[in-house]
Amino acid sequence: QVQLVESGGGLVQPGGSLRLSCAASGSISSIYTMGWYRQAPGKQRDLVARITTGDSTGYADSVKGRFTISRDNANNTVYLQMNSLKPEDTALYYCRFASNTNIYWGQGTQVTVSL
Repeated sequence: QVQLVESGGGLVQPGGSLRLSCAASGSISSIYTMGWYRQAPGKQRDLVARITTGDSTGYADSVKGRFTISRDNANNTVYLQMNSLKPEDTALYYCRFASNTNIYWGQGTQVTVSL
């Protein structure tokens, strides 16, 4: 079993920045992918960014150049640095841990970009 604890969400003005963190604990496998997804009211849950154990990354087109995903394997933690935030980035952000056998989701952390 893997537990995910997210932090770093909050209210920020357009153009501002936030850094999300997700710490994984429990039965961590040697090889896993972690990612960030977001879901706005009335919308589906979409991939924001992902990162593999080998540090291969991928981003949604809407956040390229603004968001950066990284991981600290020693501490089983993934980060999402979000810069130049826009109102359309407002959503509940979820951390996801995926091994070859299981997928785990965090509880979500709210990001609100507004004046």
